[in-house]
Amino acid sequence: MIAPVGTGVCGTDLHLASGDYPHGRFPVVPGHEFAGYVSHVGPGVAGFSEGDYVGVNPNVSCGQCRWCARGATNLCIDLRPVGVAVDGSVAEFVSVPARIAHRLDSRITHRAAPLIEPFACVLHALERVPDWRDQELVIFGAGSIGLMAIILGRAEGATGIRVVEPNPTRRSAAAALGAVQAVAAAEELHASEFDLALDASGHPVAIGQAIDALGPRGRLVQMGVASPAATVALRPYDVFAKEISIIGSNSLAEKYAESAERMVDLQDELSRLVTSTFPLEEYADAMAAATSPEQIKVQVVA
Repeated sequence: MIAPVGTGVCGTDLHLASGDYPHGRFPVVPGHEFAGYVSHVGPGVAGFSEGDYVGVNPNVSCGQCRWCARGATNLCIDLRPVGVAVDGSVAEFVSVPARIAHRLDSRITHRAAPLIEPFACVLHALERVPDWRDQELVIFGAGSIGLMAIILGRAEGATGIRVVEPNPTRRSAAAALGAVQAVAAAEELHASEFDLALDASGHPVAIGQAIDALGPRGRLVQMGVASPAATVALRPYDVFAKEISIIGSNSLAEKYAESAERMVDLQDELSRLVTSTFPLEEYADAMAAATSPEQIKVQVVA
């Protein structure tokens, strides 16, 4: 049992509330980006004690299917995410299996700790499309994931990071984090061909533009969650002639522990993404705030 100190509100929670998320339905207690202190240890649990500072990889996988055997637990055929399929952390206490809990470094602040889960998703993107050093990178969408990708890209040595984002507040945030260019439309980009494109928007138009922005042997990592009904125009000849790659990145797989380690050094920049906090009893207000394009990351705090 964990007493949460903070929970991030993300797009998954908004989709869950509106009833259009395929992997979960109300009634369920939301909240999957969280950290806190162990308040109770169940029988037979070893390695944790009351008072331990912990974070949680919310994906409860079966551990038996072929995807779990390959380490792709995010693709488990019986995945039951905390806060989506089972009760989550928007509560005074949340119960989770010990195997998904991770002891955290005490230097990680309560503000930064809930960011470990979404940052792990960006680290999984790096795992899916590795070697960002000296790559010309363009990011479509400057919400929390896109902005985290700027931070990771700079840490990994990517060059000339550019961002396409219609919202001026988020463009300003991208520039403040080190993007060399942050524009409202792809036509405004100074460079015309990129080694690496990352879509964090999920919008079909942006995804099409990301594909078009790739140069020879360019790679697109698709992180944004598009509608299952959405389609994107693709010229197969370009895939052949330029040898481009289009690769998906879904959730965090097994990157939580690495994210927690890297959070120690990157937390100052990452914590700047938290734009509003609300007490638990004002969760409805937190959800409303999270729908605003002027917000980046909203948290519910104890």
